[in-house]
Amino acid sequence: MIQFQVEGMSCNHCVGAITRAVQGVDPAARVTADVPAQSVKVESGADVQALRAAIEEAGYPVKSAA
Repeated sequence: MIQFQVEGMSCNHCVGAITRAVQGVDPAARVTADVPAQSVKVESGADVQALRAAIEEAGYPVKSAA
């Protein structure tokens, strides 16, 4: 599992956009978001940098990934 600290998430629409972006890289990825904590957890075998790039391309800057 990879945890991203993401800036700019404020609602379920944001969560949906990030989920679609991640699943564009890995359709089988499981995404869990915590809007107040600005945290997104992704269960995926895809490359971390590819997932990060997809989230950022969706308009949500990634502060860190662990």
